[in-house]
Amino acid sequence: MESLLIPLLILALVGAGVLLGARALGRRDKQPRREAAPQTGRDPVELARAAAAKLNQEQHRRLYALIAQGQAMAAIKLYFEATGDGLRASRDAVGALAAHPQPFRPETPEQGPGEDDDDAPQRFAYRYRAIASKGDVTREVSSNMLNDEIYGRIRTLARSGQTEAAAEALTRHSDISIKQAREFIALLED
Repeated sequence: MESLLIPLLILALVGAGVLLGARALGRRDKQPRREAAPQTGRDPVELARAAAAKLNQEQHRRLYALIAQGQAMAAIKLYFEATGDGLRASRDAVGALAAHPQPFRPETPEQGPGEDDDDAPQRFAYRYRAIASKGDVTREVSSNMLNDEIYGRIRTLARSGQTEAAAEALTRHSDISIKQAREFIALLED
């Protein structure tokens, strides 16, 4: 009988440990979960703008290429190396940039209230390619009057339901017809 006492005691202790562990897990599951958003106390859009301002054009392009490819760790590493911010700040910045895409804005003097580069397209030294696809349908617009910022505004207009304004802006900044622009914009709507 004494030989069974020790194994029964061990079994009782293990059972009590399992019950306590299950109770602790049950309490933790009932507690409200915090959002996975960065706990920086800043507006995520403001954080994204500030983060984009720290990057040069090549770093900005490479960072968004990594985000688009789903390589979050590589994007965080790139941002960390480019800015020297800490890992947590880099993670938060890349998360904000992914959630709130920012166009590249070179460091230039502030524009006056009457100056809007949407009204008078300028020509850039490079050719910009914008691609939209839905299902098997893919459309491409290539123009040296487009850049990330202008295309971002066109996408925002399209996604907010202002398709005609988006199509007009696209024709103003490229050499395509309004019909082709409408077809392109239709692929951007979601």
